[in-house]
Amino acid sequence: MKWIIFILFLLISFKSLGQKQVEVFFDFNKDFPNQTSILEINEWIANNKNVDIIKLLGYCDSIDTKNYNKKLAERRIDNVQILLEKSGLKFNKNLEKIAFGKDFKQSKIQSENRKVTIFYTEPELVPVESELTKKIKNSKVGETIALPNIYFFNNSARIVPKSQPTLIDLRCAMEENPKLKIEIQGHICCQLVNDFNGISTARAKTIYSYLIRNKIDRTRMKYTGFGVSRPIHKIPEKNEQEEDENRRVEILILEK
Repeated sequence: MKWIIFILFLLISFKSLGQKQVEVFFDFNKDFPNQTSILEINEWIANNKNVDIIKLLGYCDSIDTKNYNKKLAERRIDNVQILLEKSGLKFNKNLEKIAFGKDFKQSKIQSENRKVTIFYTEPELVPVESELTKKIKNSKVGETIALPNIYFFNNSARIVPKSQPTLIDLRCAMEENPKLKIEIQGHICCQLVNDFNGISTARAKTIYSYLIRNKIDRTRMKYTGFGVSRPIHKIPEKNEQEEDENRRVEILILEK
């Protein structure tokens, strides 16, 4: 098992297989965390209110007898538990508490052996579906869906960075629905003549290319540009909002 260790002053956090741990340190022969660890653990608590404490392990340095150190390790565990309880953290109903005393592989640096290790898990994050994802999921074959917040640099097919979330949503929808096939349709605004520069097609192809780069099978997609032939609002548009709504990219649901 590989552990990635992050050291922040005397507080050390580990993460593996969805389980994390934090170490709290003590001064020699003391059963309450030292001041540095108190500051660090309070900061950790402030950022981890919803964790589930599953295990507390207590340790001591190699000085003194085996029995004395085990009792000291037990008191350290109890005091850390009280500290966490007062802060409102939750404990698993099967909480484990084990005092090792000095019966463990000791560090050559004695101060690193005076500790309690807190094992905890974080609540599972439930992914939130975007509006675009919901629309695609609930769509029918033949339905056209506008891609929200897709913006391009002026008179070009280069997508501006703030469009990235929509691209990610579309990619995720394609990944989660392997039978989905679409046609990407580009439109422009503001012109009374056709799209001589082919910008609407180029913009549709930009999104097509993005999906291919992200391993979406090209046989599931096609693209085309309609220029100004399918405006939502009559050209010339009355305001910027109408221009934005005419200057759009849509997807046509071909198969599901």
